[in-house]
Amino acid sequence: MTTLPPLDLWHDEFIAIRRDLHQHPELGYEEFRTADKIADYLQSWGIPFHRGLGGTGVVGILTGTQGTGPTIGLRADIDALPMPEQNQFAHKSQHDGVMHACGHDGHTTMLLAAAKYLAQHNHFKGTVYFIFQPAEEGLGGAKKMIEDGLFTQFPMDAVFGLHNWPTLPTGHFGLRTGAIMASSNIFVIDIQGKGAHGAMPHLAADPIMAATSIVQGLQTIVSRYLDPQEPAVLSITQLHAGSADNVIPDTAQIRGTVRTFSSQATDQIEEHLRRISQQTAAAMSCQAYIDFDRRYPPTVNHAIPTQFCADLLKNWLGEASVIDPVVPSMAAEDFSFMLENVPGCYLFLGNGDGDHRLAGHGLGPCTLHNGSYDFNDALIPIGATYWVKLALAWLKQAPAS
Repeated sequence: MTTLPPLDLWHDEFIAIRRDLHQHPELGYEEFRTADKIADYLQSWGIPFHRGLGGTGVVGILTGTQGTGPTIGLRADIDALPMPEQNQFAHKSQHDGVMHACGHDGHTTMLLAAAKYLAQHNHFKGTVYFIFQPAEEGLGGAKKMIEDGLFTQFPMDAVFGLHNWPTLPTGHFGLRTGAIMASSNIFVIDIQGKGAHGAMPHLAADPIMAATSIVQGLQTIVSRYLDPQEPAVLSITQLHAGSADNVIPDTAQIRGTVRTFSSQATDQIEEHLRRISQQTAAAMSCQAYIDFDRRYPPTVNHAIPTQFCADLLKNWLGEASVIDPVVPSMAAEDFSFMLENVPGCYLFLGNGDGDHRLAGHGLGPCTLHNGSYDFNDALIPIGATYWVKLALAWLKQAPAS
C-alpha cells in the first residue's frame, strides 16, 4: 500500500495526537478540550476555522492557491461514549465512565493529518472544508450543525465521511451505492391497566398480560408484514412492570428499537406497531400509548460520489482491497443527515481483528462500543492519504453529482 510520504514521516506525531485524544474522551456537546485541540492544530498549520456550529463543532476552511472553485466537505466525528474502558495500557481513558470505544479519536486524527498535508500542498483550485462534528453518538450532532448553518455558511458540492470497521482487514475499504447503514428509531409503549391484588386477578385489567401479548405480536411485523427482501430489525430491549410479588400493577412499559434501510419500511413498521399495540391492549381491557421516535434516517450513499470513491480507491489500492458492494450495517450514523442535504459517500475503513492492540488491552473483542476496543494507529496514514487523494481528485475533476 502506497501512502503519501509526509504522512508516513508524521506517523509518530499523529499517533501521539490520537492517544492524547483517547486519554481525554468527552461526551456529545461537551467536547470542549477536543475542540480546543483541533482549533489549535488548525491554527498552527495556517488553516482558518470556524467554531460553534452544533455547539462544539469546528470547521476548517482551506482554499487553494489557485483560487476559489469547486468545494468538498470531509467529516470526522469527535465525541466519545458513556461507558467504562477495560484496557489498562498507558493511553487508556483518564475519565471514569467515558471512553473512545468507537474510534472517533482516530477519525479526528486522520482528518487532522490530511488537513496538515493539504495546508502544505495547497496548489489546487477550490476549497476543502474539514468538518469536525460533535455528538454523533445518539445526539444528532450532524443535524444540529446543519440547523446552525453548516451548508449555508459553507456551501459544499459534496460531502464525505468514513468509519473504521473492525473485522474488515486493516486498510481495506468497503462501500456501496444506496443504504450502507440503517435508520435508528426508538419506541416506547406505555400500557395503562387496572391493578389488583395478585390473588384476585379477576378484579384487574392486567397490563403485564397485555404487554407480553404485545411483545409476541410485534415479532410478526417483520416476518409477516414486510417484503421478505426488505431488511429490517425490530427488537424489544426493555420490559418494565410491577414492584411487589403480590400486586398486579396498574401499568407496564415496553421499549425497543427499529432499524431499516428505507423510510417506507419504517413507515410500515410504525403503522403495524401502533395497530397491534392498541388493539391487543384493548382486547385485554387496557390502553396502549405509543411514542415512536425517529432518531437517525438511513445513511444512503449517492451514486456518482460513491462511484468516484470506488474508482479512486481501486486505482490506488487495487481491486482486492476494495469491497464494493460491502454488506450494509444495521447500526446507524448521523452522517445520514448530511447526505440528505448534500450528495456524498460514506464508507468503511478496515480496523483489523484487534492484533494491533498494546499489552494491557481488555479481554473482550476489539469491536465497536466494547470496553476492550482501541483504534488501529496503522490506519492514520492510510485514512489521511484517502482524504487527500479524494479532495484533490474531486476538486480537479468536480463531477456533476
